[in-house]
Amino acid sequence: MKKLSFKKPDWYLTSILLLAAFLYGWGIWDAGSANSYYTAAITSMTQSWHNFWYGAFDPAGFITVDKPPIALWFMAISAKIFGIQGWSIVLPSVLAGIGSVYLLYRLIKPRFGLWAGRTAALVMTITPTVVANSRTNNMDAILVFFLLLAVFTLTRAVKKRSLWLVFLAFATIGIAFNIKMLQAFMVLPAMLFYYWIASRKTFKKKTVGLLTAIVSLTLFTVAYPVAVDSVSSNNRPYIGSSQSNSLLELAFGYNGTERLLGQTSGTGGTFGGMGKNNQKTKQNQAPTGGQPGNQSKNATKQVTTNNQNTTNNNGAPTPKTKNSTKQSSGNGAQTPPSGSGKNNQTPPSGSKNGQPTPPSGSGKKKSMKQPGGRGKNGPTGGGNSAFAIGSAGPFRLFQSDLGSQIGWFLPFAFLGMGTGLWAFRKKGNKWYQLSEKQKDVILWSGWFVPVYGFFSVASFFHPYYTIMLAPAIAALTAISVAATAKVVKEGSDKEKIVAKVLLALTIIGTGALQAYYAWSTTPVVAILVLVLSIVSALLFFLKISFGKQAAIMTTVTSLAILSGFWALTPTLSHNSAAIPAASPSLLSQKGSSDMGGQVDSALLSYTKKNQGSAKYLFATTDSNSASGYIIKSKKAVMAIGGYNGTDPTMTLSQFKKLVKSGQLRYFVVGNTKSSTGNVAKILSWVQENGTKVSYSTKNNTSTNSKQQGPEFGGQSGNQTLYDLSSLAN
Repeated sequence: MKKLSFKKPDWYLTSILLLAAFLYGWGIWDAGSANSYYTAAITSMTQSWHNFWYGAFDPAGFITVDKPPIALWFMAISAKIFGIQGWSIVLPSVLAGIGSVYLLYRLIKPRFGLWAGRTAALVMTITPTVVANSRTNNMDAILVFFLLLAVFTLTRAVKKRSLWLVFLAFATIGIAFNIKMLQAFMVLPAMLFYYWIASRKTFKKKTVGLLTAIVSLTLFTVAYPVAVDSVSSNNRPYIGSSQSNSLLELAFGYNGTERLLGQTSGTGGTFGGMGKNNQKTKQNQAPTGGQPGNQSKNATKQVTTNNQNTTNNNGAPTPKTKNSTKQSSGNGAQTPPSGSGKNNQTPPSGSKNGQPTPPSGSGKKKSMKQPGGRGKNGPTGGGNSAFAIGSAGPFRLFQSDLGSQIGWFLPFAFLGMGTGLWAFRKKGNKWYQLSEKQKDVILWSGWFVPVYGFFSVASFFHPYYTIMLAPAIAALTAISVAATAKVVKEGSDKEKIVAKVLLALTIIGTGALQAYYAWSTTPVVAILVLVLSIVSALLFFLKISFGKQAAIMTTVTSLAILSGFWALTPTLSHNSAAIPAASPSLLSQKGSSDMGGQVDSALLSYTKKNQGSAKYLFATTDSNSASGYIIKSKKAVMAIGGYNGTDPTMTLSQFKKLVKSGQLRYFVVGNTKSSTGNVAKILSWVQENGTKVSYSTKNNTSTNSKQQGPEFGGQSGNQTLYDLSSLAN
């Protein structure tokens, strides 16, 4: 009888996966609402199949979120099973992050060796933006998992010569498109080119394979958007953040070309200065230096004293309060870390995915350090603002704003592209005759270069989007190690010297870059890392028995200290942010950094008590102002202008009919600065014809007590409730 044999586990990989599970999952029980915009949608999606299918933001299915719902489907299923809790809505992202680490290992190990696979997995695990993204209910961690799954399937298709797997690989990209739209297509050129050069088939069969890939991609990309757009607008929600109620328009407009050229719709205006050398800033632009949601001791406070009337931004008085309350200024934009003292500004109103909308007016300019700049003690730390993307150009990703999130191993990625093609060539082959390993180098370079190029020139994105680069950087870092080791072992004396020199320069350059990122927060450690990187580089040239081992250990230690520490900060602070980022500034807080989602408990209590037979609890201008109330009450709150109050969801006459029919009784007017078009007309009509309501604010406290940081787009403390029931039949 034949004995069963079990494959010996890779304990290094097991340890890395456990590390990933800890970094991504520890403390998610304090996630709160995470990104309340999506949590409100998840709350609504668990209430009906109709809401689940469309990704409806509100329980009534009035409007959707600004993305297709596939990623939210996973979160809604988790919430349905475990209940709507912070950890349950974040859990799919945690699992996706761990899965991405494993897939990357499986992609690198077969071609470049065991230690290369482990290296790629480790680098991916401790990349700060990967940790931050994997702890939120944003879509990016799930998107990256599906992209890696597509590449993994394609490599299996090439190896097995399977047309079916080719179909499946590009179908997966189509599914990824319906997670975050055109962002998924960034890896398409690499996949198509790789299939052509790596497939061991005749020209005719390769052509059939490419046609199969295109058909599969097209089918799975457009099937859902076409299905949604083909339904009458009367029978489905309005497509949030679109201007024509079309999911295809959302994909190729707002979530497509406008990301590259600058946002011009759905947000109340273009994001001026983004992607440019914006060393000057308008009043109200969020400062860098603090994690989204952080509150500074020096932050501006809004104070409502006992029995004192305040006015909202429309001049309407707010209800009297008996208890003195303080509210951090702004609606969730970042404030400098505690103790910074200066440069505290009122942040913009409204946000997208939790990010602030740019100011509508210029105002006076205040001096403050900008993304990519340096403070008195070094670089500003970067990655701490929704708009901290540095200055556009080929070195943008090396700047502190983005680099502190993704750039820790960038020099090794460049080394991997060059040495990989050089070291893995077959002697005697012509330059165009590629080895199997060279083809894989081209695959990862093809992922890296277009994405790097996009982030170098794009006008509108957020620092956490750079997770798109993490798999390619980790893979190319591992390839650089494998390629250098091969040359040192098998190359000529001249080649060995060149390889060692390139490796030494890369180690020192990486150490210097990491020291630059950390200088303003941990200068002593930064100096230590730089010194260790120099020492480890020199050890590679020493001809002593323990020189190689010492060099490897010193290199790994020196280059993992700071990246690992940065990656650990969201975990230690139990942070799950709407704008995910890793930064030592997180260590001064604990829990979710939600921007939006705050609830005025008195308003909620009053409207619930007096809602009567109305379909909606109340209407308001934007999704951020509504999200917290949806999460808390599980009732329908109409965000009439979509995310920022700019979506043309209905005309004034349609709104009047809604009120007249008794479906809507209350309207909450809060921040109206970004409202335009039909929404502005509706607001004017409400203020002219509605009846202001005074409701009790006794013992009024935020219901999101676990969440840290100022409100973002919420209305607590700066709102007016209007009763429209007298206008109904």
